[in-house]
Amino acid sequence: MPDIRWGAFDLNLLVVFDAVMRDHSVTRAATRLGLSQPATSHALARLRHTMRDELFIRSPEGMTPTARAEQLAGPVRNALNELQFALEPEAFAPATARHRFVLMLNNYAAVVLAPPLAAAVAAAAPFVELDLRPSGTLDIAAELDRGEVDLALGRTDIPGERFASVPIVQDTFVLVTRAGHRATRQPLSATAFAGLSHLEISSAREDTGFIDHFLADHGLERRIMLRAPYISAAKLLAQSEMVATLSRRIAQALIEDHPLQARETPCPSPTIVTRMTWHRRRDNQPAHRWLRDLVTSVSKSLERTSRARGEPRQSPAAQLRRTNRS
Repeated sequence: MPDIRWGAFDLNLLVVFDAVMRDHSVTRAATRLGLSQPATSHALARLRHTMRDELFIRSPEGMTPTARAEQLAGPVRNALNELQFALEPEAFAPATARHRFVLMLNNYAAVVLAPPLAAAVAAAAPFVELDLRPSGTLDIAAELDRGEVDLALGRTDIPGERFASVPIVQDTFVLVTRAGHRATRQPLSATAFAGLSHLEISSAREDTGFIDHFLADHGLERRIMLRAPYISAAKLLAQSEMVATLSRRIAQALIEDHPLQARETPCPSPTIVTRMTWHRRRDNQPAHRWLRDLVTSVSKSLERTSRARGEPRQSPAAQLRRTNRS
């Protein structure tokens, strides 16, 4: 470790380091910081001299961090986070605030929660920017730890006392088919259900195993004809005899734009719980607290709309049977 004179050390260099570490590019880091590319390069050169390490090496993938840079990244990000929180106003004024929130969403949250949340933010905080990112296969805990993400919305309940997680939306499954499909015109027995051609959503990560348990109890099994992502599900269903077991609100979104219809599944559906998760160090940050309250408000509005439509809810007894079977 070089002997650094902290009284003369320019802390702005750490801001530049953090930006390059995030973007793996001096040019993109400069854009993030609102600096020119030469000014960012000069700051990085000064930090390299101070740290006596290259910190970043140019490669086809961009600026690749050295082992020393990897060692510094976490502590520097945490320190900058704490400094940012300490310097923020004690109150958050959404009508005039200029702030950027990064949220990670699973497929369900992207379809169901993102539109009303974006509308609510635009109405209450016109200068606030939302950066909505798919959670996919990313390490959500690591993203929250690094401060890269403000909130995660999805089905994951991340373990660890450093995280807070609360349920915000509940849903159930329905059977989705093209309009006029024979499965919507008659009672659906276990045998008839097993005989249908099933489309399984490969990108949903929703556990539809309750269907397989139900059929297994009758000595039957599901015939999966195709696995495909959400993005192609609606057209595949509309142009075929396949059926898909989807969450109710996803089904509603697809039905709005495609000739599809939904019916109840032939067995009780488990409850799908979507959660809001964040790092506890942000608990008392005014801007973050405002965002959490807004997400909660939007979620409650969705639940009220569902009740107004008279959508059936699974009975506690059915939920208990489903839990015991699993």
